[in-house]
Amino acid sequence: MKNRLLIKLCCIIGAGTVLLFWMIDILSSQAEQSMSSIADEHKQELRDFAKQAEYIYLKQGETALEVWLDDLREQEKTWIAVAYSDIKPLANSDFTYRYEQGIWLGRSIDWMIHLYFEYNPIMDIPFSDKNTHFLIQLPQRMRPGKYYTYADSAIQFALPLVLLSLLSLVLYQHLMSPLRRLENATKQFSEGNFDVRINASLDSRDDELTALADTFDHMADRTSKLIASQRQMLSDLSHELRTPLTRMDMAVDFLELQLDPKKAADRLRYEAINMRELVEDALTLAYLDTERPKLNNETFDLAELINVICEDSRFEYPKHTLITHLPDQALIKNSSQRALGQAIENVIRNALHYTPTDKNVMVSLSKTDTLYSLVIQDEGQGVPEELLEDIFKPFFRVDKARTLSDAQSELKIGQKRSGFGLGLSLALRQVEAVKGTIKASNYYSADAQKLGLLITIELPCVSAES
Repeated sequence: MKNRLLIKLCCIIGAGTVLLFWMIDILSSQAEQSMSSIADEHKQELRDFAKQAEYIYLKQGETALEVWLDDLREQEKTWIAVAYSDIKPLANSDFTYRYEQGIWLGRSIDWMIHLYFEYNPIMDIPFSDKNTHFLIQLPQRMRPGKYYTYADSAIQFALPLVLLSLLSLVLYQHLMSPLRRLENATKQFSEGNFDVRINASLDSRDDELTALADTFDHMADRTSKLIASQRQMLSDLSHELRTPLTRMDMAVDFLELQLDPKKAADRLRYEAINMRELVEDALTLAYLDTERPKLNNETFDLAELINVICEDSRFEYPKHTLITHLPDQALIKNSSQRALGQAIENVIRNALHYTPTDKNVMVSLSKTDTLYSLVIQDEGQGVPEELLEDIFKPFFRVDKARTLSDAQSELKIGQKRSGFGLGLSLALRQVEAVKGTIKASNYYSADAQKLGLLITIELPCVSAES
């Protein structure tokens, strides 16, 4: 799924936002409820006021009640009255418009107080006869919710700050955990630890950061293989150059001593040509390994290309028999004639080199709906089964001998020397560059006798109509 990380972050942020508003609403309601009730000691104090007023009224009379009420008003700095249920005042109680509005709004001391009202409500505590009422506007000192403003500020501001900080921390950890691994892996890789990988530690994730880890691992894998390949190639190339350089030194000595100067000059020219070709092949191989070019901008006749290569090979190996089975035309699109030609030439030359002069090399091309299949079959000694994949490695040779036999050691100036072990490596890279495949296998007779090596090159074909 694309944008998986975006969806995940939206879900986390959305859920966090809903949780935040839900908690604010719940805590605000609970705080208001818990702080809206008159404290128990104040309730008891109001009940005591009512009992005392009832006692004075019943025992001492209305005049004494009036005096007591005046003292209590002065003491509590609030409005206080005693009245019958029909709103008839007692003890010279003052009935204001506010009271008249409040008498039917008079509330029990057990009711909750609306904290957002600016004025204090009138509390109603009935006498024992249920017809007489002690009325008092709640004194300011008894008003609940003293700390409600602070609690409300904490809920409205501190709680969102804490929750959003926690949410940010969760998101930060979720994002930074793989990025830290990537940073550490990059640091290790830059310090020469080319085996470091990070995707294995992110198996539990499946988002854009996992894709980033995959990309890093792919980059690290390719880079480490490339560095190892370049190091190995440099080592092999330096080793391959030592022998011709030694021969050139010997040829120079022969020239200086005037010992067969013509043969020495021929040897110098021969070794120089082969060294140049060796360096050119090595540079081409390094370019194909490093750049991974996409060679897919040409259209040409594959059968004609193979035909030309086979004619050149017959001229170069006149004592060998090269048999071809090719169609009249094999149009191929989105390929590279040069790269493919060099690859096919290297494979055919390799087959002719290892096939005795009395045996045959066969080249055949066939076509399916989607592929061209080119088969080069020789009648040499074949390759041990366990080495069939190794023959495509740079500088790998089944026969480790560096020199040709006496029958093959005659110097032919201008003829390319075979035996450096780069031909099939180049062929592999060039075929892969045009989106093809190449593989090697031995083929056997009916009695399981090895008859030779078979190289199969498969290339995607695009019809002329497409």
